[in-house]
Amino acid sequence: MKLVCYRDGGQERLGVVEGDSVRRLSGHDGDLVSLIENYDALRSGLKADGEATPLDNVELLAPIPRPRRNIFCVGKNYSEHAREFAGSGYEAGATTDVDEFPAVFTKPASTVIASGQDVDLHADITDSVDYEVELTLIIGKGGKNIPAEKAHEHIWGYTIINDVTARDRQKQHKQWFLGKSLDSFCPMGPFAVTADEVTSEDLDLQTWVNGETRQKANTRDLIFDIPSLVATISAGLTLVPGDLIATGTPAGVGIGFNPPKFLKSGDVVEMEITGLGRLKNTFR
Repeated sequence: MKLVCYRDGGQERLGVVEGDSVRRLSGHDGDLVSLIENYDALRSGLKADGEATPLDNVELLAPIPRPRRNIFCVGKNYSEHAREFAGSGYEAGATTDVDEFPAVFTKPASTVIASGQDVDLHADITDSVDYEVELTLIIGKGGKNIPAEKAHEHIWGYTIINDVTARDRQKQHKQWFLGKSLDSFCPMGPFAVTADEVTSEDLDLQTWVNGETRQKANTRDLIFDIPSLVATISAGLTLVPGDLIATGTPAGVGIGFNPPKFLKSGDVVEMEITGLGRLKNTFR
């Protein structure tokens, strides 16, 4: 099932995507997180209802507009990106291209915006804003110390996140949180797609900036695969339904160019992952 969160008559609703249209989801009146929490009980009663409306005619929201916890993020999880990052001069202290263990940080829930909304460049505090396309897991079944071989049992679905980053702040503060946590720095969506419709080990990722292809890779290239990420993050830490785990970005980000290609006002960034739709945002 491919779902969107949208605003209709001043109310937030969940809808089922059918081609280029959406129909209201019936069988549940809450948000996506509450749906995920009760998914096994609700699943058989969920269906698309009412008239189909073109997606272009609705106000899309992020699939989870207000995550209940910080978003878990993984850094340097594609080999070519790890190398371009290490050679960029913006690395915050690491001494190797590829790390022995996943680098994990978080972005606060306040960073989330929807496809179609503008990203604030925060020109008063940074001049080095960059983009990162990331396949993002949506946890369905909570748990702690989840073994890798059972990780997929805990994944409800997938979405796209643009892990927008102020590279100068990332470097200056010698950690990643401040550079990645400015308001609007987490465009998400447009869809949330249930795991049964996604072959997560073989998904193409692409990014365009003003129509120019910048990133192009496949999830086969992940250094730390999805099961190992779930196992690592849940070790001693209880994951809960609705948690989000962004799995890292491939090569082709702005700092990978010489000189770097940072985003400027008016730039349009579009991102696609197989079956998950196209995330599009303008930077202002």
